[in-house]
Amino acid sequence: MTASSGASWTCPACSRRVPSHVSQCRCGRARRDADTTTPAVPTQSHSVFMAKMAAAVLVGAAATAWVVFYARSTPAPPRAAAPLRKPSAELPPAIVARVVADANGSRPDAAEPAVARPIVPAAPPPAVAAPAPTPAAGVPLEDLVARVSPTVVVIETSTGSGSGVFVRPDTIVTNAHVAGSDLTFRVRRASGDTLRARVDTVARDLDLALLKLSAPLAEQPVASLGSAASVRSGQEVVAIGSALGVLQNTVTRGIVSGVRQAGSVTLIQTDAAINPGNSGGPLVDRSGNVIGINTMGVAEAQGISFAVSVDHVRELLSGQHTTSTSATPASSLNQTLNARTAPDSETSRERSTTAYDQIIAQLARRADSMDDYWRRFKSSCYRGPVGSGYDREWFALFDPRAMRGSVAEGCSNAFADAQQQANEIRAGVVAAGEAARKADVYPGVRRDVLKKYRLDYAGWHP
Repeated sequence: MTASSGASWTCPACSRRVPSHVSQCRCGRARRDADTTTPAVPTQSHSVFMAKMAAAVLVGAAATAWVVFYARSTPAPPRAAAPLRKPSAELPPAIVARVVADANGSRPDAAEPAVARPIVPAAPPPAVAAPAPTPAAGVPLEDLVARVSPTVVVIETSTGSGSGVFVRPDTIVTNAHVAGSDLTFRVRRASGDTLRARVDTVARDLDLALLKLSAPLAEQPVASLGSAASVRSGQEVVAIGSALGVLQNTVTRGIVSGVRQAGSVTLIQTDAAINPGNSGGPLVDRSGNVIGINTMGVAEAQGISFAVSVDHVRELLSGQHTTSTSATPASSLNQTLNARTAPDSETSRERSTTAYDQIIAQLARRADSMDDYWRRFKSSCYRGPVGSGYDREWFALFDPRAMRGSVAEGCSNAFADAQQQANEIRAGVVAAGEAARKADVYPGVRRDVLKKYRLDYAGWHP
């Protein structure tokens, strides 16, 4: 018998390998320890061997369980949907229903009888309302004024001056009380050039008049007309006109206080300042549309002015207006105001005096510029004596007897310009004095204001 090698021994009779714990070979040959030629290797007992085998089996089972759990808990990658083929007309209804269900991802349960059902299209997503368009913002104020001012003109009459606005290339609208009883007028545009216009239509019940030019002006800008129907209290408006008849294209800003009815006339009430000379000019919204023709302010109140609705202008332009009364909007409004208000005459007089002082101060600044122009004109273009005794020497232009010299050749345009500037200042002083007189500013107070600004001239007093 050969020596055992490791965990077995070799039978010397049949050469089989026999486990070390077995002492006899199958052939019947018994193992003899004395026959081993090498030291015996310690062998494991049967109980130890079985414990190791059991542990190996447990480890294998645990690994298998983990693999199964992982496989079930991990979602399988989505299977690419096979393209849907149009079912043949020969297929049975059950097969058609099954194909359709597969295509929609909801195959019917195998236990449920297959029934052909019509395909219902998916409901469209709910419509999302488009955002409401944002109203166009008003143009910047300076751009608005630059666009509208070329349409505004000064109307010069035999009794004074006011404002007007071009609504057609050959048509100007103004107040009836500005036009007065004249038949023709001198119109001064923003560019400085002058035109002649005639009366076309007068509606004294609306306090509106249309003036016509002999021929349309192709290059003349015209105002865009809006409507009082869109006017709302609180919206911003701009009044443009020639304050006092000489401060051309004066701009004042305010809001709409309300839309009123004075008899059959629609008036827009605003707190935008409307001074003498502004009458007949446009009241404009922030989009640049004319919504009214400035007509009057209330002397006994502050910040209350009125404009005739531009809708009445449309009536005149279309020839649809019929005069129904001789009463003016001012007379109707005055009756309403007098019936409901009892103004404090002294407070009103003080406010009017302050306003008169401010207007004369503005005219004095123009007079200062005229002083400089007069000095240059006299040194270059005039030869001879000039009358004296005036607050400002150029007041002599108002008295032909005071100009005893002669104008140099080639200076006729400069002399005409000096006369025009002087006449504009005089017209402003006279208009301001008349407004102050109507507001009960005392004559002595008016004269003191003129002296303060060196604008006192005997020919300007009534």
